[in-house]
Amino acid sequence: MTPTSPPPVPYHATARRPEWATLPATLRTAIGDRLGAPVVEARTAGAGFTRGFAAVLHTAAGGRAFVKAAATAEQPRLVDWYAREAAILDRLPDGLRVPRPRWTLHEAGWFALCLDAVDGHTPRLPWAPAELAATLTGYADVAAALATAPAGLVGIGLPHLADLARDDILWWGEVVAGREPAPSLPVPVRDRLPDLAALESRLPVYAAGATGLIHGDLRLDNVLIDGAGQAWFCDWTWLCHGPAWFDLATLLLTAYADGLDADALFARHPTAAGAPSDALDATLAALSGYFLTTAGSTPGTASPHLPAHQRWSGEQALGWLARRQGWN
Repeated sequence: MTPTSPPPVPYHATARRPEWATLPATLRTAIGDRLGAPVVEARTAGAGFTRGFAAVLHTAAGGRAFVKAAATAEQPRLVDWYAREAAILDRLPDGLRVPRPRWTLHEAGWFALCLDAVDGHTPRLPWAPAELAATLTGYADVAAALATAPAGLVGIGLPHLADLARDDILWWGEVVAGREPAPSLPVPVRDRLPDLAALESRLPVYAAGATGLIHGDLRLDNVLIDGAGQAWFCDWTWLCHGPAWFDLATLLLTAYADGLDADALFARHPTAAGAPSDALDATLAALSGYFLTTAGSTPGTASPHLPAHQRWSGEQALGWLARRQGWN
């Protein structure tokens, strides 16, 4: 198995979101009031896998802001996610390149979150070397700042990756036990289910001792590259206690898919220092099982492109792991 294909839909074009004009008029008026002037232009975000509203709004007074919004009755999970992200962003350490929250509001049965707008773009694939280097350097700064969990963040009750893994990420063990149907697998790994289950079971063990915080959902589409070439990190809903090398592995799936030396990129990164020798293998096993077994079920809050991207991500994780294990 080798990395030979790009994602099914470019990451900057995966979203299916409502347009500004389709939002309730009272909500649009309330947002304009909070921004200090009527909205005259809305640039809808093309990246992401939810159906929530998300756009950079320009006002008649020349202001800019990024606003997310979801209907409380139809999209309660999104409302919870946006509210949680607001609480997290408000408590992240100063100096990090993350969008900062301005305000939230409830209006017309909707919840809206307003953030500072980042003037940047989602990295394109194949990775531009400078953008990949900026992203990896930027994440090293984030990981260093969160290596000791800030008290304000701990106080809001963040989950632990070890628990999340046991509850929702580890699926190969379920397949081996017959509680979950096996996804379609390529010939080289069809007989490796026990190995996959054994490898993924190490992830919660390794994550249990982590004292720092991680992004928890570090993908290419949660990165923006600004005009100065620096990386910003977005969508912080899944912040949790865990080892930063987990974030690094999730980010580098796209580097592997590009045919880059993802092993070397992982090994050289500061967040991999001191990681167990098979931490990457355990993570890839867990990610491959999670993506491949959950690709068939798409929640109503998700973009229709999510299943194909999950399958693709699972195939990249499994291909990378198979090459490392010599299963090809």
